[in-house]
Amino acid sequence: MQYNASLDIDPNGKHFDRAVLSIEPEGIKTPAGFFDFSDISAIIPNNYRVYINLFDGTRITVSMLGHSYDGFWEELVKCFNDRSLDSLFIEEERLMNCYGEYTLSTSESGRGRLCLYPDSICIFPENSHAVRIPLCYTADITLNGYMISVTMRTGEVYSIGKMGYDTKPFAERSIKSAAATKKKRAEMIAGHTASAPFSISGLFRTMDEEKYWTAAIGKTTCALELFTGDSAATYLYRFDNREFFLYKLEEAMETVGSHREIIYQPEEMINANPLYKMAVHRSPAVRFLRSCSAGRIIHNEKHRENLMSFLD
Repeated sequence: MQYNASLDIDPNGKHFDRAVLSIEPEGIKTPAGFFDFSDISAIIPNNYRVYINLFDGTRITVSMLGHSYDGFWEELVKCFNDRSLDSLFIEEERLMNCYGEYTLSTSESGRGRLCLYPDSICIFPENSHAVRIPLCYTADITLNGYMISVTMRTGEVYSIGKMGYDTKPFAERSIKSAAATKKKRAEMIAGHTASAPFSISGLFRTMDEEKYWTAAIGKTTCALELFTGDSAATYLYRFDNREFFLYKLEEAMETVGSHREIIYQPEEMINANPLYKMAVHRSPAVRFLRSCSAGRIIHNEKHRENLMSFLD
């Protein structure tokens, strides 16, 4: 649907008195160009205006929508959230879909859509990118009154709730799904044997045991093998704190699923793929792993020699 509005773009000072805007599945089309949802950090409604903040510091102000304001906001939020969902790479069937309150581990709070999947809880804020909480890394899920506290193994805490009659069932099903996911992952990982010097195995997503990874860990180095049916290479990383690196490695692997390109492609290639760009933006673990990159080793006759030299 198209909307007539006034449009301001700062800090470049562009102004359009009567602009024709259209919201599309991948972004917003305006007289100033197309703004992809992957470039948007937040959308904020205030006094019948909509402020759209980009990661590069640009702010787009949409005003003078008149009676079309509610329709514009609802369509914008829906398309933005749908695109955010795509960047989470979820293939499982949704178990529950509710609307309630949330507080993120960053202390950001608000209302939004709260969804439960077999291996994750997803929060869809109205004004920013979706957050996926993997149940396999939860330490505790507790219902306190009308709010559910989800504590991660790292100590981070997410709060969701005030979903009306759905709050208690959401908590109960989350606890059950977390236990089932952890049990299933442990059984599936136990079925993968790593050959020395690789000693650690892990899954991408719980639903697919055919796609997994193994890691060889040195004192400050890591060599990573990805088994996804694609061409083989060994990805190399350097780190300072072994335990912290392993936590982030596991989280990053689970975040990207089988989309292995996200952890090794150069920045320009990530930026050229909107879904990959969104995935990197929303995951501190993925950004951390990418920052530790030390290159890769191609599988050839000198692979093991190069690998052992790096680990030593």
